[in-house]
Amino acid sequence: MGSAVERTDEHVREYLIYRGFTSTLKNLDSEIKADKEKGFRVDKIIDQLQQFVQNFDLFGLKEYWLYLDRRLFCRLEDVYRATVNKLRTSLYRYYVINTIQKGNLEKTQEFFQKQALELQVQAEWRDWFILPFIPIPEQNSAFSPYFSRQWADTFLVSLHNFLSVLFQCMPQPVLLSFDAEVQRTTSLTEENDQLRQLLFALQTENRDQRDGDEVVHHKLPVYVQNMDRLGDTELDLVSSTRTVSATTTPSRNFFSTFLPQAKRTPGKPPQVITVSSPSQVAVGRKDLPTNPPAKSKDVVQSKEVKPVSSQASTSDPVSSQSQQSTNQSTNQQAHPRHKRIQDHEKERKELFSKPPSQAPEKKGEGGEVEPVAESTSEPPESSNTKSSGGGVEGGGLSTEQPFIKLSQEEYGEHHSSIMHCRVDSSGRRVASLDVDGVIKVWSFNPIMQTKATIMSKSPLLSLEWATKPDRLLLLGSGVGTVRLYDTDAKKNLYEMNIDETHPRILSLACSPSGSSFVCSAAAVSRSGSLEAVPRLPLPVSGQLLLWDTKTVKQQVQFSLEPEPVAINCTAFNHNGNLLVTGAADGCIRLFDMQRYESAMSWRAHDGEVYSVEFSYDENTVFSIGEDGKFIQWNIHRCGVKQSEQALPQDATGPFVLSGYSGYKQVQVPRGRLFAFDSEGQHVLTCSSSGGLIYRLTNGEPALESVLSLGGHKAPVVTVDWCSAVDCGTCLTASMDGKIKLSTLLAQKS
Repeated sequence: MGSAVERTDEHVREYLIYRGFTSTLKNLDSEIKADKEKGFRVDKIIDQLQQFVQNFDLFGLKEYWLYLDRRLFCRLEDVYRATVNKLRTSLYRYYVINTIQKGNLEKTQEFFQKQALELQVQAEWRDWFILPFIPIPEQNSAFSPYFSRQWADTFLVSLHNFLSVLFQCMPQPVLLSFDAEVQRTTSLTEENDQLRQLLFALQTENRDQRDGDEVVHHKLPVYVQNMDRLGDTELDLVSSTRTVSATTTPSRNFFSTFLPQAKRTPGKPPQVITVSSPSQVAVGRKDLPTNPPAKSKDVVQSKEVKPVSSQASTSDPVSSQSQQSTNQSTNQQAHPRHKRIQDHEKERKELFSKPPSQAPEKKGEGGEVEPVAESTSEPPESSNTKSSGGGVEGGGLSTEQPFIKLSQEEYGEHHSSIMHCRVDSSGRRVASLDVDGVIKVWSFNPIMQTKATIMSKSPLLSLEWATKPDRLLLLGSGVGTVRLYDTDAKKNLYEMNIDETHPRILSLACSPSGSSFVCSAAAVSRSGSLEAVPRLPLPVSGQLLLWDTKTVKQQVQFSLEPEPVAINCTAFNHNGNLLVTGAADGCIRLFDMQRYESAMSWRAHDGEVYSVEFSYDENTVFSIGEDGKFIQWNIHRCGVKQSEQALPQDATGPFVLSGYSGYKQVQVPRGRLFAFDSEGQHVLTCSSSGGLIYRLTNGEPALESVLSLGGHKAPVVTVDWCSAVDCGTCLTASMDGKIKLSTLLAQKS
């Protein structure tokens, strides 16, 4: 009860401050300080009684006990009166014994003189009047038990227990009952969480057992089927492969997922491996044949060509031979269907690992498929990326890699293209938004599990995690509203109406302090639709607003010079003092959040700015624009470039997904196009088949290819990088609704 009273006092004090009742607050504080009941804290009441005893304050002791009697004991039933009298008698004896033990005989005689009239009529005190005249009372058989430490402790414990039971049985006011309700609710919540985890574990076990008996075929969206170059049969086989892999590796154990993947990884095409001499290849491959490459290639083709795949003609000879021997030894004991699934999975990985620039092929003599060009048809960046990835998986160049890809998992709860995919500040939750307006809140550690699903009647265009508390999610719509959603309680806390004239909430950014957030509102496009593709040459009007999350009111409307324009992307620095924005007019604007004004602005890209972020040291700003450039800007010198790198269109957008039937889907970038690691030395970007990791350099070129994550069959449209200790998780989301989680291990240099 004492803790409940203390918390209630704090709430009342906070309420008085909120209402401005300062005089009442002063009176409350003064009365709390003089409170004789000590906030119903039994330990403090016992301490007060002991303080009177130790200070030989007989008057204070009697007054305090009389107060407790009038305030508490008199309300008890008559049956407890004998217990109260025994406790009072023991308290007085405790006082007398203390005076004798401290050698203060004057206080002993004073006690009997002042209490004589009251105590002489009580039978239990008649023998105690001789106590001051006994030379050594500790050795007297009648009084020796009271001088022991055991008796004193027993008395104090008995008094403590009596007061505790009394306070628990007292009728409580309604205001104090909330604490019991909070505790009961907390216990029920914990019990529900435990039961929910148990239920999820049982469901997972049952699902794994069913999947072991029967392979389930997942139906993909229509445009993904049209895009797939292997047809519906391959899609079914890929789905079956996902099911089998889910049953064999249900948990995110790094080593249990890393080893099987290493055995199944196919060899990389030779044209994407860049080496300066044959001796470099021989360093990582002890079984390299001495025959010329062309002859080895012909031998492998005659053994490995399959009717449904044209990639076998470009496979590496050594990798193909080792792959063949490994598959033969592994599949001798495997189920025939499982063997066929593995073969199709190998062909799918080989096919989709080919860059788009190598797609043109021709048929040579004898009907064999040959590539038009070798490594000359691929840009240097893609070549470096593929060679780095081959070094990690094949084992040839692993010593040069800053990261090792331990595992890659897939989240496939979305059924349409992803727009946003963000990890919260604690790294425990992920929020993903697709073009259908469906938001999934899910976790991936220790197991991948969907926590909440948010459906919206109005179109959603943006999302952002709140900083404090990190369970809150900001959702920007296409009808001029921003919702604050509690992912734990699974409900909307409140909804803010931003601006009816600018209904599209394109970007949200929460201040690191957690007290406010910035939202970018844009007008409806000239065509009248929420998403206009292709874009209009003149950018639409927009506003940049600062809202307070506590008062739920607009604080500031920033000035956008030279004209109000739609802001596509926003980002705060570490302490929230600076805000950088990228706009549809190609300008980057830097705002001082202490003065709420623009510090500087400059023309950054030819076309719209799609994504902006502060660097690790926050002395520069990185941006990606419609012109396909990745540029680093010095914020201390307005408009000065520190580095510039041209990126392919599949890294900057707009993203295009097409298929055999002529269907084409175009998506304008909405989410984050690049993300940094924990030290700001590497950057993750989008690509047509997965995420690409580059190392930031100070020279030319500005980006050095490091690792290709791969794993996607559709263009990746947004990325995020969650770092923790040595292992980090890269999230890559694509237009087919799939999100890949690639777990990386940082190599110590």
